Amino acid sequence: MSELRITTVQSNLEWINPESNRQAFAERLKPLAGTTDLILLPEMFSTGFYMDPANLAEPFPGPTSLWMAEQASICQAVIAGSFIVEERGSYFNRLVWMQPNGKSLHYDKHHLFGFGGEAAHFTAGAERLIVRIGEWRICPLICYDLRFPVWSRNIVPYYDVLIYLANWPSPRRTAWTKLLQARAIENQSYVVGVNRIGTDGNNLDYLGDSSVIDFQGDSLFTAPEGVESIHTTVLSQEAVRTYRSRFPFLESADSFEVLRD
Repeated sequence: MSELRITTVQSNLEWINPESNRQAFAERLKPLAGTTDLILLPEMFSTGFYMDPANLAEPFPGPTSLWMAEQASICQAVIAGSFIVEERGSYFNRLVWMQPNGKSLHYDKHHLFGFGGEAAHFTAGAERLIVRIGEWRICPLICYDLRFPVWSRNIVPYYDVLIYLANWPSPRRTAWTKLLQARAIENQSYVVGVNRIGTDGNNLDYLGDSSVIDFQGDSLFTAPEGVESIHTTVLSQEAVRTYRSRFPFLESADSFEVLRD
């Protein structure tokens, strides 16, 4: 698979209404069946960025993961999105990577947004996840992780695509757009950021700015501001690997060790 079709779904979310959000996304995804390889939904796509997890946390597997399995089978594509999960008495902002065959992998958000109360209610994940679609290597992360370049760093064996699923409010729009570009340039990787639109239950506004950026930092797609957008971008593996071969900057990167609490 030399090309990868990635579909970004920028949409509004109904505040703390998982069933309604799942139904709405099912309608949005219907036309995508057989047309794409990977569908990306925003962070906490079933509830919005909600900080009282005891009220809405699901077991894993549970209603939303089972819904994702059904949609991945219908679309014959991987679907990735995060939602609130309870496991062994702890709560996680969990990104689920659901494959068409019903098998899944997951990543628990590592950098919890203390300013918004997330760190007080959720448990941080400790490990990154690298997944595959064909020969493509992909690193999916969540929102606030974007601000931490060490956690996002492209190390051997290199990934080809770096993903951020987000609820990133409009007052910090500049950081979102600039950091997505920076992560692409420093990691010589495609970067895909998927953000929501609308206003949440905390009266925070979101403009979206969902984007696909290439390994040189150039924009391949930016969603229209503040409106729903479902868009498929085709990525070239030959292009990214040729670029790295011509400009092997990653080989000069400093080595480091990530120390975990």
